[in-house]
Amino acid sequence: MTEAPRHGMPGPTPDLPTPSEQQAGATSFGDLIAEVSRDISTLMRQEVELAKAELKQTAKQTGKGAGLFGGAGVAGFLALMFLSIAVWWALGYLMGNAWSAVIVAVVWGIVAAVLYFTGKKEFEEVEGIPQTVDTVKQIPDALKRNEENR
Repeated sequence: MTEAPRHGMPGPTPDLPTPSEQQAGATSFGDLIAEVSRDISTLMRQEVELAKAELKQTAKQTGKGAGLFGGAGVAGFLALMFLSIAVWWALGYLMGNAWSAVIVAVVWGIVAAVLYFTGKKEFEEVEGIPQTVDTVKQIPDALKRNEENR
């Protein structure tokens, strides 16, 4: 299977066992199973820790978004309650009370919309646990024969 080298270049070498194949040949089946079991156990523990870390970050972002929604509700209510009456009253001197009430309602509707969309944006930025999902997808490939053994 070995070709003669050309012009001082080494030719292909005969098929030699890879380091993994050599180790497998010198290790008992029980030891190999124990090693695989240990590796899978370690991998799964690492995946669980990664998931915990990502879920903690996701919960933090979600809490921030929920807080903004709550703040928007409270701020909208209080502002609508107190400032609307004052502005409505003030504008009532310049125009009829009906038109001043419409103007006040539109202004506070805009404020509520801005707060709502700010909170919605925070929720949309929540990514979940993408790194854990990605690495868990790689587990089946890790259990297959690696390139070294092919």
